[in-house]
Amino acid sequence: MLDIYPIFANAMKTFRLLLYISTIIFAVGCGARKEETASSAPQITSDTVRLVFGGDLMQHMPQIKAARQGDGTYDYSRSFEHIAPIFRDADIAVLNLETTITTSQNYSGYPCFASPIALVDEMVDMGIDISLLANNHCCDKGLRGITTTIETLTERGIRHSGVYRDSTDYHNNNILHFSSKGVRFALVNYTYGTNGIPVPKETIVNLIDTTRIQRDLRSISRDSVDCIIACTHWGNEYERRANKSQKNLANMLRREGVDIIIGSHPHVVQPYSADSLGVVYYSLGNLVSNQQWRYSDGGIIAEVEVIRCDTTDGLRYHTTPRPVWVLYPEYRVLPRSVGDTLTMSTEARAKYEQFMSDTEKLLGI
Repeated sequence: MLDIYPIFANAMKTFRLLLYISTIIFAVGCGARKEETASSAPQITSDTVRLVFGGDLMQHMPQIKAARQGDGTYDYSRSFEHIAPIFRDADIAVLNLETTITTSQNYSGYPCFASPIALVDEMVDMGIDISLLANNHCCDKGLRGITTTIETLTERGIRHSGVYRDSTDYHNNNILHFSSKGVRFALVNYTYGTNGIPVPKETIVNLIDTTRIQRDLRSISRDSVDCIIACTHWGNEYERRANKSQKNLANMLRREGVDIIIGSHPHVVQPYSADSLGVVYYSLGNLVSNQQWRYSDGGIIAEVEVIRCDTTDGLRYHTTPRPVWVLYPEYRVLPRSVGDTLTMSTEARAKYEQFMSDTEKLLGI
């Protein structure tokens, strides 16, 4: 009689071994599938691009003299040291350069501005990405002023908008495209005029003309741009409220798809409006100037957060205006975080507090 027990026993050992191996393979396989499932689960992400806009950067002769050093060079670092971190921390930093730049020593203030190259060097150190040039002083020094200003900015890596050397420059920069954190931007820049100074031949200055602006905006494909910014040099000087023409143009810009509107020229702060769908600043006032009278001795830095979350369609916006005041005679631009504790004269302290109070009351902050 055949003894089947050894055969049976060996078969059972083999079965148990195969069962054990298959259990391990199954467990490892489930673990892999579980890990894969976890990694492919929907993730809620949010990206925020922080834009910072500065007001009118002006250069009256007392400012140029204050920047002059003993060796004849010019240094603007002390003027901007307290606001430079605000611009450096931005993803994109923009300001209105309301002066031309010259390589000569023939500097001048009002009414026809020409400033040292050192001013642009300071803009670089501050982290400025884009310089707005369409303002009423862009033609102050004619063709040479325009070409030198644009060349100086370009050589130092600062992009420009609103004024162009020629048609090629216009074609490349009229609709200024840039991106940050995957958000795609287009920026345009216009001015109401040039103080009656003719625009030099072959150069181009973007003047406020609704037909032209509409043409520019309608040429922007929203399939390739997420946010449109319009920077306008408009309004009446020293008026603390936006006029009818500003409001009408702002309404037209919004209808044409502009998301952020940044205004300049009045040399005083004007109110702003904002909601989750867009932002309008009618006037940021002066970033720095020699206009030492009430309301014009400072301005605001506008911080705009552009927020994209994959749980919503489109972008959302949030903004914070930061008042800044200019301490004379060194032309030091002071935000509240510095000015509240900085030692200054009794007269300067009173002017500082007056400006901050006026501005915060106007803006409701």
